[in-house]
Amino acid sequence: MKIQKKHTRLYQLMAVVAIVSIIALTNSCKKYTEVEPESGYTIPEVFTDVPNATMAVIGAYDELQGDNGYGIRISMYYPYDSDEGIVSGGIDNGRRGIGRYQLLLTNTEISNPFRQLYRGVEKANLCIEQIPQMKQYNDGTDAEKKELRRLYGESLTLRAQFLFELIRNWGDVPAPMVPSYQQTDLFLQRNDRDSTYDKILDDLGAAIDLLPWRTEVATRNERITKGAAKALRARIALFRGGYALRSNGKIERRADYLKYYAITKKECEDLMARRDQHTLNPSFESIWRNVTSFTYDPQGEILFEIGAGGGNGNSDSRMGNYDGPVLNNASRYGAGGGGITMLPHYFYAFDSVDTRRDVTITWYGVADSKNIKAMRHLNELNTGKYRRDWRVPLLPGTVLNVGYNWAVIRFSDVLLMYAEADNELNGAPSATAIKAFEEVRKRAYKGNESSIGTTPTDKTAFFNAVANERWLEFGHEGIRKYDLLRWGQLATSLEDARKKVDQVLKGTGAYANVPDTIFYKNNGEEIQFYGGSNPATNAQPFWRPKQVPPSRTGWTAYPWRAYLSTTLIDGKPLSGGIGYLFVSGKSELYPFDQATMDAYQGRLTQNPNY
Repeated sequence: MKIQKKHTRLYQLMAVVAIVSIIALTNSCKKYTEVEPESGYTIPEVFTDVPNATMAVIGAYDELQGDNGYGIRISMYYPYDSDEGIVSGGIDNGRRGIGRYQLLLTNTEISNPFRQLYRGVEKANLCIEQIPQMKQYNDGTDAEKKELRRLYGESLTLRAQFLFELIRNWGDVPAPMVPSYQQTDLFLQRNDRDSTYDKILDDLGAAIDLLPWRTEVATRNERITKGAAKALRARIALFRGGYALRSNGKIERRADYLKYYAITKKECEDLMARRDQHTLNPSFESIWRNVTSFTYDPQGEILFEIGAGGGNGNSDSRMGNYDGPVLNNASRYGAGGGGITMLPHYFYAFDSVDTRRDVTITWYGVADSKNIKAMRHLNELNTGKYRRDWRVPLLPGTVLNVGYNWAVIRFSDVLLMYAEADNELNGAPSATAIKAFEEVRKRAYKGNESSIGTTPTDKTAFFNAVANERWLEFGHEGIRKYDLLRWGQLATSLEDARKKVDQVLKGTGAYANVPDTIFYKNNGEEIQFYGGSNPATNAQPFWRPKQVPPSRTGWTAYPWRAYLSTTLIDGKPLSGGIGYLFVSGKSELYPFDQATMDAYQGRLTQNPNY
């Protein structure tokens, strides 16, 4: 069941307590604490029984959803530009400005998600405060006590997720741990992120003991379970132990970082020991076929996904409409796609037999009412995991909200986090770390497992292999940019991406065999490439510069490398290249928006160099 905004009593509660944290105080100096309640419900009346408490917690889940949540902005604007893909189009004071690191204080794409994340913190804080005070928490039936503890664990985890998202985008942020009606000063100052991280890691440790495993409850991926909380704790610990832009303008990691890698290792070990709960789907493509057909994944590879539904910007998602292949006049699939361009060198980072490439990246569009696929050029590649033309049941028309859930964390991430943490702690990968790494890799090379190569055994080479595997495994899952940030590598990776795209453009270095032209034809709706002795293959033509059919009858010559221009890298004023305006020591964090700065009246310190 999709989690949607239908929780009237929760909103009445919000009116009672007046949600008066700083996120609401942006337009005037009005005394918001004097707002009259619009409802007769008091806080204790809302938290009277398990059904009402459940509604309150689901109301906190609501703030993950919609256009200003993981429905589009946090999931598909914030992770770009990176060395995997960029936001399509030229610079503006909107999503493209975020992608090119323009990052103006007046950009509503920055301010609106910021406010929604704090609404989530506020709702979670109310639940964290009130649920343990309910009579049934200690004196109810066994079933009531069990369910209320689950709800409390979910609330702790939700607050951790909201604050984690705020920290990794804005750095040291105000971190309220009690509801706003309990605060004497609503203009909270920035809290050191390390102490906030430590608090939410402790909270997650407590939540894990309260939450059920996924097979113990009916509602699974859209509500947080024990496995999800463990995986999120492992992820957050890596960020606590990673590099970050600090208030002094330097990118640093703390001296005690190994303590947090140990937390990651332990949580991942626990999950790897419970393959009855979560493990890899044997097919990489099936993960995303399941997502787009609303099919439950029996392997539980996706440990937590954010529910979407309702066909509106508050509770639904835009995956499959904003991203994915370009679909125009497609009678079967509707219209949309093309919002994210995947970079040419990222396409060529995949081995030709890596099954992830043609799932993660689409090289076709549909611009025909007969639903016939058409080729795209090498600088027009788009994302593929949430593609609209995989949706079952089909959704024709120009509907913006396709109903896809956003996958927050997968079991392959658990395996690769374990491998990374183990290598860092031991100074070299253990046999178990190598096995975890190769498990992900072998799934990607299914049918060609012998082609995975030799796994390195020294620390630096193994880290590089894991980092590269994460790049390939998690394309367009909102992970790569943040991995680069916690490794202190975002600036160098953006520059390296520009250099590699330039090499693809010129056909030099590792890209000397990228063809100027490829030959294809349509077999029904599908595309067939000419690949020499194996004309049906979809892999080799992209690497063979002189695969010209002996007779061109029936084959279409299509510019591939020859169509590339310098637009992706030259930084023209209206288009901008990859991360065109990125400035190291500044762009690693977003600024606090102008309205928030104005509301604080000089009492909030801005992030470095804004």
